[in-house]
Amino acid sequence: MTVLRRLVPLLLVVAALLATIRGISSRNTVNLSTPATVPKRFAVDLTTSKIDQWFAERWSSEHITPATTAPPLAILRRLSLALHGTVPSLEEIREFDTDGRPQKLERWTQRLLTDNRCPTYLSERLGRALVGADEGPFLAFRRDRFHAWLAAQIAADRPWDRVVTDMVSGRGLPTGNPETNFITIAQIDEEIDAEQLAGRSVRAFLGQRIDCAQCHDHFFDPRWKQAHFQGLAAFFSPVRFTPLGIDDDIDRPFQVTDHADDTPRVVPPSVPFGSEWLPGKGTTRQRFAAWLTDERNERFDRAIVNRLWGLMFGRPFRAPVDDLPDPGDPATVPLDLVAHDFRDHRRSLKWLVHVIAASRPFRLDSRPNPQARQSSPGEMTSEELRRQEEAWAIFPLIRLRPEQIIGAMLQAGSIKTIDRHSHLFTRARRFFGEQNFVEEYGDLGDDELSEQTGTIPQALLRMNGELARELIQPGLFSATTTIARATVEDNALCLRTCFEVCLGRQPAAEESEVLGEWLTGTRGEQREQAVEDIFWTLFNSPEFSWNH
Repeated sequence: MTVLRRLVPLLLVVAALLATIRGISSRNTVNLSTPATVPKRFAVDLTTSKIDQWFAERWSSEHITPATTAPPLAILRRLSLALHGTVPSLEEIREFDTDGRPQKLERWTQRLLTDNRCPTYLSERLGRALVGADEGPFLAFRRDRFHAWLAAQIAADRPWDRVVTDMVSGRGLPTGNPETNFITIAQIDEEIDAEQLAGRSVRAFLGQRIDCAQCHDHFFDPRWKQAHFQGLAAFFSPVRFTPLGIDDDIDRPFQVTDHADDTPRVVPPSVPFGSEWLPGKGTTRQRFAAWLTDERNERFDRAIVNRLWGLMFGRPFRAPVDDLPDPGDPATVPLDLVAHDFRDHRRSLKWLVHVIAASRPFRLDSRPNPQARQSSPGEMTSEELRRQEEAWAIFPLIRLRPEQIIGAMLQAGSIKTIDRHSHLFTRARRFFGEQNFVEEYGDLGDDELSEQTGTIPQALLRMNGELARELIQPGLFSATTTIARATVEDNALCLRTCFEVCLGRQPAAEESEVLGEWLTGTRGEQREQAVEDIFWTLFNSPEFSWNH
């Protein structure tokens, strides 16, 4: 009995490990073949033409010369990082290079969207705005179930308003009804915090920061009063967590205490604008969800357009992502244009991705157009570069998120695409490797779309980390060994392949000259070591850890 008791903790660890691996292997899978055409429901020409025209007029009026179009492989890298959280594999790069059919980028956007890696990754990114990045209350909150549910909604291309309605008004246990985790994350001391839910809902679904109005009228934004915040919190006051899960207690009003005389008073549910959109029937949460998602509520559509723009570019069109001006503001016309058409296309997130991916700003080079330099001769001044970036006349250079960096390292270290077809060991290695790397590298938390600066420990982790060394070491199935052996008679091809895998581009002439010398006259293990050194150099280059 004593021996058995000692074995119980070990058996529990093994069981948890097997359950995790089983979860990795049982994720929803879909066909990965590149479609011959893009489905008609994702037709975006009319919308992108309106966006592109607006930017063209802005550039013309501000006398800005936009960058030229980026190379197709660079655009594929952006798409892969945005939708899968990693770079394209060599397998995908070679298939992309040989694809000569029309609408190449549009079809590859559709391919990336239908890959099961896309909903899995986007659910994690969107989940940060919806339920934060903290652990949450024990037992009451199940992040894994919430992410799996959200991924299934994205994969099915369920209308965004219906997804939001389920989260805001859902009932039941967080395991059987995973959408209710949006509510249970706000549990504090066995009570659901109505004020926390009000603040998060308005930030995530309306793109507005009103948390400051929880205690007083907003100091910097006269639009939001304390009474507005209290009225919104009152919609969540009836929520309670019972043995059967989330439910509503209609006899539970929202009370606040006036500090002047310490007397409590009841605050009825109310909205700060559009009161005519609020239905008279249903639970308070159902009514609030209907008001949020009403087709007349422009803020709802603008918020998700701005957030998804941020996920695609690495920077929202208007920052901060959750502090937008009122609809109709001249500075946010593109958001209004896309939001209007988003409503007309059943609020499809996949349609929205197609729009952003096909827009001219997304396909511009990250390097300024030489003709745009007003300070001649020499490089563009910082002021000129700032104007280009603010006008979206170049693709923004954005530091990659921690899981994008480790995802890129893992994929670059493998010739084959790491997806549902990969060996279970490979997928488990990525799962645990990513978790450990992000923990050491530093998680960005909820505020993930704010620009971050790199640190010396982060650079050292890429240079000297155990996983980084393992990924580039020559081995039977490693990318370095495969590339070295497959290109033994062609140094130029070898170097080009290394650059395409790691940086998504071909080497410049100067790079070919310098690094090509490392390969000259090498064979066998010596050549594998040379390719390993090239990989190490590219892994640790600033370009590797930036979206460009």
